[in-house]
Amino acid sequence: MLKTLLISALTLAASQAFALNIAPYSAEALKNAQGAGKPVALHFHATWCGTCRAQERAFLSLKGAPELKDVTLLVVDYDKEKPLRKALNVRNQSTVIVYKGDKQTALLAGETEAGPLQRALKSAL
Repeated sequence: MLKTLLISALTLAASQAFALNIAPYSAEALKNAQGAGKPVALHFHATWCGTCRAQERAFLSLKGAPELKDVTLLVVDYDKEKPLRKALNVRNQSTVIVYKGDKQTALLAGETEAGPLQRALKSAL
């Protein structure tokens, strides 16, 4: 029993070490990632948006992609983050903006397929 629990814990830790990091947006998280020159993406998401839900499923399918282990995807509440939307000129929910540090490397709106979303995230690597 203990051996099974240990193996499960190690497997979980290993899978998280090689996974796309998905977290809620905060100005501090974005600032820290950009200041460190790290790959970071903003996903402008609305709970009422079907396209956003499809994107969410696609991003979750990419969580185990080892090539995305250094990328952080920050999920921005489209309805609550109006000043950020205005500053970045985001007019639609389901917009994804990818950065390497503070340099924009990709911008997608309405894309729901995992392949193009993965390529956009990889553009910051």
